[in-house]
Amino acid sequence: MNNKTKIISAVCTLAVATGLVTLTLTLRHHDEEVPVPPVQATTQPEPTTEEVTTLPLYDYVPSGNGMTERAKMLLKQNKDVVGWIKIEGTQVDYPFVRDPGAVPAGNTYYGGNAYEPNSYYLDHDLDGSYLRCGSLFCDYRDEFGSNEDQQSENIVIYGHNMANNTMFGSLRRYRQDYSFFEQAPFVELSSNYRDYDYVLCGFFITGGNWYSDFIYWDMEELDNEEDFNYYINNMHAKQLFDTGVDVKYGDKLLTLSTCYADEDNSRFIVVGRRLREGEVAGDMSTIQRTEEYIKAHEPATEADATAEGTT
Repeated sequence: MNNKTKIISAVCTLAVATGLVTLTLTLRHHDEEVPVPPVQATTQPEPTTEEVTTLPLYDYVPSGNGMTERAKMLLKQNKDVVGWIKIEGTQVDYPFVRDPGAVPAGNTYYGGNAYEPNSYYLDHDLDGSYLRCGSLFCDYRDEFGSNEDQQSENIVIYGHNMANNTMFGSLRRYRQDYSFFEQAPFVELSSNYRDYDYVLCGFFITGGNWYSDFIYWDMEELDNEEDFNYYINNMHAKQLFDTGVDVKYGDKLLTLSTCYADEDNSRFIVVGRRLREGEVAGDMSTIQRTEEYIKAHEPATEADATAEGTT
């Protein structure tokens, strides 16, 4: 855990970058995904010369609908791509990769140098070239593939807090203006196979050292209720403000991690949970709230107004 934390702390060093950073993510504003059309059964199937919907080079297992067209294109550029993240109202609109973990020296795909887990994409672009602002990447232990039963309960994505608001730099608005949450409470998170919607439920600042009181980056698999509640209780204890969004065991979580301050190696963390059945992205009135939030926001009754007037 020491080595990993030291590597993650490098985010802070790079976070002070100023000026415009030229991004080479040529697919950043690509159109919406186009699902692979199902093959229609016929009594006499005709031979086809169409490209198959699998890329054996990258060892993926297609879901029922297969990979999205966008994912196919991105995987031709980088085999580590696992999804795309977008937050309306911010500059977050990027593909993200999964860190390859420990890379031994001599691996030509990663340039031949050795890398510790969660370090390569701190300063590399999708094409493998050096890029000061790096790329958004999820923890090397995360699972975000086609089989939803095998997906990690908590997807942890790291990104630099760039001064020009690229990467995760624009997330600082949530801590600078708490009302911004009401303007941008939803996250679109796409795997290589399908799209998911999340609602933000927590914002907090915590330490980024191995001896910190909450090792949030080491909690991808929240398989049991005790571990899940431990994570959420820590989020609530440290939260900057109460979103009122209900979170309970069984929800899929998304954790966005970026640097907060160099002097204490702290992090600003944004947490979201996947929408439940009946909840609609873009409509906060459909989002399930905590009992405490509901009670605090219940409209005052005539009896309440009378009682208040007599005190």
